[in-house]
Amino acid sequence: SFDGDQLIFQSTREAGTDEDRQCYQIYMMNLDGSGIHRVSTGYGGTTCGYFFPGGRRVLYSSTHLSGLSCPPALKRTKRYRWALDNYDLYSSKVDGRDLQRLTNTPGYDAEGTISPNGKMIVFTSVRNGDLDLYSMKIDGTGLKRLTHEVGYDGGAFFSPDSQRIVYRASHPQNLQEIDAYRELLQQNLVEPSNLEIFVMNADGSNRTQVTKNGASNFAPFFHKDGRRIIFSSNVHQHMEGEPKGRPTFHLYLVQDDGTGLEQITGEGHFNSFPMFSPDGKKLVWVSDRNATQPREFNVFLADWVP
Repeated sequence: SFDGDQLIFQSTREAGTDEDRQCYQIYMMNLDGSGIHRVSTGYGGTTCGYFFPGGRRVLYSSTHLSGLSCPPALKRTKRYRWALDNYDLYSSKVDGRDLQRLTNTPGYDAEGTISPNGKMIVFTSVRNGDLDLYSMKIDGTGLKRLTHEVGYDGGAFFSPDSQRIVYRASHPQNLQEIDAYRELLQQNLVEPSNLEIFVMNADGSNRTQVTKNGASNFAPFFHKDGRRIIFSSNVHQHMEGEPKGRPTFHLYLVQDDGTGLEQITGEGHFNSFPMFSPDGKKLVWVSDRNATQPREFNVFLADWVP
Protein backbone atom coordinates (compact mmCIF):
# COMPACT_ATOMS: atom_id res chain seq x y z
CA SER A 1 0.00 0.00 0.00
CA PHE A 2 1.11 3.59 -0.52
CA ASP A 3 1.54 4.03 3.25
CA GLY A 4 3.73 0.90 3.31
CA ASP A 5 1.61 -0.90 5.93
CA GLN A 6 -0.25 -3.57 3.94
CA LEU A 7 0.13 -5.96 1.00
CA ILE A 8 -2.36 -7.04 -1.63
CA PHE A 9 -1.79 -10.34 -3.41
CA GLN A 10 -3.48 -13.06 -5.47
CA SER A 11 -3.70 -16.62 -4.29
CA THR A 12 -5.40 -19.96 -4.89
CA ARG A 13 -5.84 -20.40 -1.15
CA GLU A 14 -9.03 -19.63 0.73
CA ALA A 15 -8.13 -17.67 3.85
CA GLY A 16 -8.98 -19.48 7.09
CA THR A 17 -9.92 -22.80 5.49
CA ASP A 18 -8.23 -25.79 3.90
CA GLU A 19 -10.13 -25.29 0.65
CA ASP A 20 -7.88 -24.81 -2.38
CA ARG A 21 -9.12 -22.65 -5.23
CA GLN A 22 -8.45 -23.55 -8.85
CA CYS A 23 -7.93 -19.90 -9.88
CA TYR A 24 -6.80 -16.73 -8.18
CA GLN A 25 -8.72 -14.48 -5.81
CA ILE A 26 -7.43 -11.21 -4.33
CA TYR A 27 -6.39 -10.95 -0.68
CA MET A 28 -4.91 -8.37 1.70
CA MET A 29 -2.62 -8.83 4.68
CA ASN A 30 -0.44 -6.90 7.09
CA LEU A 31 3.33 -6.83 6.59
CA ASP A 32 3.82 -9.58 9.18
CA GLY A 33 1.40 -11.89 7.34
CA SER A 34 -1.47 -11.37 9.78
CA GLY A 35 -4.96 -10.12 9.05
CA ILE A 36 -5.41 -12.02 5.78
CA HIS A 37 -8.82 -11.49 4.23
CA ARG A 38 -10.30 -11.82 0.76
CA VAL A 39 -11.18 -8.63 -1.09
CA SER A 40 -12.54 -10.01 -4.37
CA THR A 41 -15.97 -11.60 -4.83
CA GLY A 42 -14.91 -15.24 -4.64
CA TYR A 43 -16.35 -15.86 -8.11
CA GLY A 44 -14.63 -16.26 -11.46
CA GLY A 45 -10.90 -15.68 -11.76
CA THR A 46 -9.09 -12.56 -10.62
CA THR A 47 -5.63 -11.09 -11.07
CA CYS A 48 -3.44 -8.04 -10.52
CA GLY A 49 -4.54 -6.41 -7.27
CA TYR A 50 -3.31 -2.88 -6.51
CA PHE A 51 -3.97 -0.27 -3.84
CA PHE A 52 -5.34 3.19 -4.49
CA PRO A 53 -3.45 5.99 -2.69
CA GLY A 54 -5.09 6.50 0.67
CA GLY A 55 -5.54 2.77 1.22
CA ARG A 56 -9.36 2.77 1.27
CA ARG A 57 -9.91 1.19 -2.18
CA VAL A 58 -8.23 -1.44 -4.32
CA LEU A 59 -8.06 -2.22 -8.03
CA TYR A 60 -8.16 -5.70 -9.58
CA SER A 61 -9.32 -7.60 -12.67
CA SER A 62 -12.00 -10.25 -12.62
CA THR A 63 -13.91 -12.62 -14.92
CA HIS A 64 -16.89 -13.07 -12.57
CA LEU A 65 -19.41 -11.43 -14.93
CA SER A 66 -18.50 -14.02 -17.59
CA GLY A 67 -19.10 -16.92 -15.22
CA LEU A 68 -19.09 -17.68 -11.52
CA SER A 69 -16.69 -20.60 -11.96
CA CYS A 70 -12.99 -20.42 -12.77
CA PRO A 71 -12.12 -19.99 -16.46
CA PRO A 72 -11.13 -23.28 -18.14
CA ALA A 73 -7.60 -24.32 -17.24
CA LEU A 74 -5.01 -24.45 -20.01
CA LYS A 75 -3.40 -27.69 -21.04
CA ARG A 76 0.28 -27.73 -20.18
CA THR A 77 2.74 -27.35 -23.04
CA LYS A 78 6.51 -27.28 -23.26
CA ARG A 79 6.40 -23.54 -23.93
CA TYR A 80 4.96 -21.16 -21.35
CA ARG A 81 1.69 -19.51 -22.37
CA TRP A 82 -1.28 -18.01 -20.62
CA ALA A 83 -4.95 -17.48 -21.45
CA LEU A 84 -6.41 -14.07 -22.21
CA ASP A 85 -9.66 -14.63 -20.38
CA ASN A 86 -12.50 -12.13 -20.39
CA TYR A 87 -11.26 -9.86 -17.60
CA ASP A 88 -12.49 -6.39 -16.74
CA LEU A 89 -11.04 -3.90 -14.27
CA TYR A 90 -12.91 -3.23 -11.01
CA SER A 91 -12.39 -1.16 -7.90
CA SER A 92 -13.81 -1.82 -4.47
CA LYS A 93 -13.38 -0.83 -0.87
CA VAL A 94 -10.77 -2.85 1.01
CA ASP A 95 -13.54 -4.95 2.56
CA GLY A 96 -14.83 -5.88 -0.91
CA ARG A 97 -17.93 -3.65 -0.81
CA ASP A 98 -18.92 -0.95 -3.32
CA LEU A 99 -17.67 -2.88 -6.35
CA GLN A 100 -17.36 -0.57 -9.37
CA ARG A 101 -16.68 -1.72 -12.93
CA LEU A 102 -14.10 0.43 -14.73
CA THR A 103 -13.86 -1.29 -18.15
CA ASN A 104 -16.60 -2.77 -20.29
CA THR A 105 -15.14 -4.25 -23.48
CA PRO A 106 -14.96 -7.89 -24.61
CA GLY A 107 -11.72 -9.72 -23.93
CA TYR A 108 -8.70 -9.09 -21.77
CA ASP A 109 -8.47 -5.95 -19.62
CA ALA A 110 -5.99 -6.64 -16.82
CA GLU A 111 -2.56 -5.92 -15.31
CA GLY A 112 -3.77 -2.59 -13.95
CA THR A 113 -1.69 -0.38 -11.65
CA ILE A 114 -2.20 3.14 -10.30
CA SER A 115 0.04 6.22 -10.41
CA PRO A 116 1.36 7.37 -7.02
CA ASN A 117 -0.36 10.74 -7.49
CA GLY A 118 -3.67 8.86 -7.64
CA LYS A 119 -4.75 10.26 -10.99
CA MET A 120 -4.18 7.51 -13.58
CA ILE A 121 -4.46 3.77 -14.18
CA VAL A 122 -2.27 1.94 -16.70
CA PHE A 123 -3.35 -1.49 -17.93
CA THR A 124 -3.12 -4.02 -20.77
CA SER A 125 -6.03 -4.54 -23.14
CA VAL A 126 -6.82 -6.49 -26.31
CA ARG A 127 -9.68 -4.14 -27.25
CA ASN A 128 -8.09 -3.06 -30.54
CA GLY A 129 -6.96 -6.51 -31.63
CA ASP A 130 -3.50 -6.46 -30.08
CA LEU A 131 -2.10 -6.56 -26.53
CA ASP A 132 -1.28 -2.92 -25.83
CA LEU A 133 -0.94 -0.58 -22.90
CA TYR A 134 -3.66 1.98 -22.17
CA SER A 135 -4.09 4.66 -19.56
CA MET A 136 -7.25 6.14 -18.11
CA LYS A 137 -8.36 8.25 -15.18
CA ILE A 138 -9.15 6.37 -11.98
CA ASP A 139 -12.88 6.61 -12.70
CA GLY A 140 -12.43 4.85 -16.05
CA THR A 141 -12.73 7.94 -18.27
CA GLY A 142 -10.08 9.55 -20.49
CA LEU A 143 -8.90 6.35 -22.17
CA LYS A 144 -5.66 6.66 -24.16
CA ARG A 145 -3.71 4.02 -26.08
CA LEU A 146 0.01 4.18 -25.21
CA THR A 147 1.63 1.45 -27.35
CA HIS A 148 1.07 0.48 -30.98
CA GLU A 149 3.75 -2.06 -31.95
CA VAL A 150 2.61 -5.58 -32.81
CA GLY A 151 3.09 -7.89 -29.85
CA TYR A 152 2.49 -8.04 -26.13
CA ASP A 153 2.97 -4.95 -23.93
CA GLY A 154 2.10 -5.34 -20.26
CA GLY A 155 3.04 -5.50 -16.61
CA ALA A 156 3.32 -1.71 -16.39
CA PHE A 157 4.11 0.37 -13.31
CA PHE A 158 4.45 4.12 -12.82
CA SER A 159 7.59 5.79 -11.56
CA PRO A 160 7.46 7.34 -8.05
CA ASP A 161 6.84 10.79 -9.56
CA SER A 162 4.08 9.39 -11.82
CA GLN A 163 5.84 10.82 -14.90
CA ARG A 164 7.11 7.58 -16.46
CA ILE A 165 6.06 3.97 -16.97
CA VAL A 166 8.16 0.81 -16.94
CA TYR A 167 6.81 -2.32 -18.61
CA ARG A 168 7.62 -5.65 -20.25
CA ALA A 169 7.16 -6.35 -23.95
CA SER A 170 7.45 -9.18 -26.45
CA HIS A 171 7.45 -8.02 -30.07
CA PRO A 172 7.68 -10.57 -32.91
CA GLN A 173 10.60 -9.75 -35.21
CA ASN A 174 9.56 -11.26 -38.55
CA LEU A 175 6.48 -12.31 -40.50
CA GLN A 176 6.64 -15.89 -39.28
CA GLU A 177 6.73 -14.77 -35.66
CA ILE A 178 3.96 -12.22 -36.26
CA ASP A 179 1.75 -14.90 -37.83
CA ALA A 180 2.37 -17.27 -34.92
CA TYR A 181 1.61 -14.50 -32.40
CA ARG A 182 -1.64 -13.53 -34.12
CA GLU A 183 -2.73 -17.15 -34.50
CA LEU A 184 -2.41 -17.64 -30.73
CA LEU A 185 -4.13 -14.30 -30.12
CA GLN A 186 -7.13 -15.54 -32.10
CA GLN A 187 -7.30 -18.40 -29.59
CA ASN A 188 -7.08 -15.90 -26.68
CA LEU A 189 -3.56 -17.10 -25.88
CA VAL A 190 -0.17 -15.45 -25.63
CA GLU A 191 3.27 -17.11 -25.49
CA PRO A 192 5.83 -14.44 -24.58
CA SER A 193 8.99 -16.49 -24.11
CA ASN A 194 11.29 -13.54 -24.83
CA LEU A 195 10.44 -10.39 -22.90
CA GLU A 196 12.43 -7.16 -22.66
CA ILE A 197 12.04 -4.21 -20.31
CA PHE A 198 11.04 -0.78 -21.64
CA VAL A 199 10.43 2.66 -20.16
CA MET A 200 8.41 5.54 -21.59
CA ASN A 201 6.75 8.75 -20.51
CA ALA A 202 3.30 8.42 -18.96
CA ASP A 203 1.76 9.70 -22.20
CA GLY A 204 3.46 6.99 -24.26
CA SER A 205 6.21 9.19 -25.70
CA ASN A 206 9.98 8.72 -25.56
CA ARG A 207 9.95 4.92 -25.42
CA THR A 208 13.35 3.39 -24.58
CA GLN A 209 14.40 -0.26 -24.40
CA VAL A 210 16.24 -1.06 -21.16
CA THR A 211 17.22 -4.74 -21.57
CA LYS A 212 18.45 -6.33 -24.77
CA ASN A 213 19.56 -9.78 -23.68
CA GLY A 214 17.05 -12.11 -25.40
CA ALA A 215 16.00 -13.63 -22.07
CA SER A 216 12.64 -13.58 -20.34
CA ASN A 217 12.69 -10.31 -18.41
CA PHE A 218 9.49 -9.33 -16.62
CA ALA A 219 7.84 -7.85 -13.51
CA PRO A 220 9.78 -4.55 -13.60
CA PHE A 221 9.33 -1.97 -10.83
CA PHE A 222 11.00 1.38 -10.18
CA HIS A 223 13.20 2.01 -7.17
CA LYS A 224 12.32 5.06 -5.09
CA ASP A 225 15.04 7.02 -6.94
CA GLY A 226 13.04 6.68 -10.16
CA ARG A 227 16.13 5.59 -12.11
CA ARG A 228 16.88 2.06 -11.07
CA ILE A 229 14.57 -0.82 -12.00
CA ILE A 230 14.22 -4.18 -10.30
CA PHE A 231 12.89 -7.08 -12.36
CA SER A 232 12.86 -10.88 -12.72
CA SER A 233 14.94 -12.63 -15.36
CA ASN A 234 16.54 -15.88 -16.45
CA VAL A 235 19.35 -13.92 -18.13
CA HIS A 236 21.97 -15.92 -16.22
CA GLN A 237 20.89 -19.00 -18.22
CA HIS A 238 21.46 -17.09 -21.46
CA MET A 239 25.02 -16.18 -20.52
CA GLU A 240 27.83 -18.21 -22.07
CA GLY A 241 28.57 -21.40 -20.20
CA GLU A 242 25.39 -21.43 -18.10
CA PRO A 243 23.42 -24.69 -18.25
CA LYS A 244 19.96 -24.27 -19.80
CA GLY A 245 17.87 -27.02 -18.13
CA ARG A 246 15.00 -25.92 -15.89
CA PRO A 247 14.25 -22.17 -16.17
CA THR A 248 15.44 -20.33 -13.10
CA PHE A 249 14.42 -16.75 -12.39
CA HIS A 250 16.19 -14.32 -10.10
CA LEU A 251 15.76 -10.66 -9.28
CA TYR A 252 18.07 -8.12 -10.93
CA LEU A 253 18.61 -4.40 -10.55
CA VAL A 254 19.53 -2.21 -13.51
CA GLN A 255 19.78 1.48 -14.37
CA ASP A 256 17.04 2.80 -16.66
CA ASP A 257 19.61 3.12 -19.45
CA GLY A 258 20.41 -0.61 -19.24
CA THR A 259 23.75 -0.26 -17.45
CA GLY A 260 24.88 -1.57 -14.07
CA LEU A 261 23.08 -4.94 -14.09
CA GLU A 262 23.27 -6.53 -10.63
CA GLN A 263 21.85 -9.87 -9.46
CA ILE A 264 19.86 -9.57 -6.22
CA THR A 265 18.58 -13.07 -5.35
CA GLY A 266 20.35 -16.42 -5.48
CA GLU A 267 18.06 -18.94 -3.80
CA GLY A 268 15.18 -20.93 -5.24
CA HIS A 269 14.17 -21.50 -8.86
CA PHE A 270 11.59 -18.72 -9.16
CA ASN A 271 11.85 -15.20 -7.76
CA SER A 272 9.58 -12.54 -9.22
CA PHE A 273 6.98 -9.77 -8.78
CA PRO A 274 9.29 -7.51 -6.74
CA MET A 275 8.09 -4.18 -5.34
CA PHE A 276 9.85 -1.63 -3.18
CA SER A 277 7.99 -0.04 -0.32
CA PRO A 278 7.23 3.66 -0.95
CA ASP A 279 10.07 4.69 1.38
CA GLY A 280 12.51 2.35 -0.39
CA LYS A 281 13.39 0.50 2.84
CA LYS A 282 11.64 -2.82 2.13
CA LEU A 283 11.48 -5.22 -0.80
CA VAL A 284 8.63 -7.68 -1.26
CA TRP A 285 8.56 -10.50 -3.83
CA VAL A 286 7.32 -14.03 -4.52
CA SER A 287 9.59 -17.07 -4.43
CA ASP A 288 9.57 -20.85 -4.32
CA ARG A 289 12.53 -20.91 -1.93
CA ASN A 290 11.94 -23.25 1.04
CA ALA A 291 8.91 -24.73 -0.77
CA THR A 292 7.73 -28.07 0.58
CA GLN A 293 5.69 -29.12 -2.46
CA PRO A 294 5.59 -28.46 -6.23
CA ARG A 295 4.07 -25.17 -7.39
CA GLU A 296 4.26 -23.64 -3.91
CA PHE A 297 5.03 -19.93 -4.01
CA ASN A 298 5.15 -17.64 -1.00
CA VAL A 299 5.49 -13.94 -0.32
CA PHE A 300 8.82 -12.75 1.12
CA LEU A 301 9.71 -9.42 2.69
CA ALA A 302 13.25 -8.18 3.28
CA ASP A 303 15.11 -5.04 4.32
CA TRP A 304 16.64 -3.19 1.39
CA VAL A 305 20.20 -2.29 2.40
CA PRO A 306 21.99 0.15 0.05
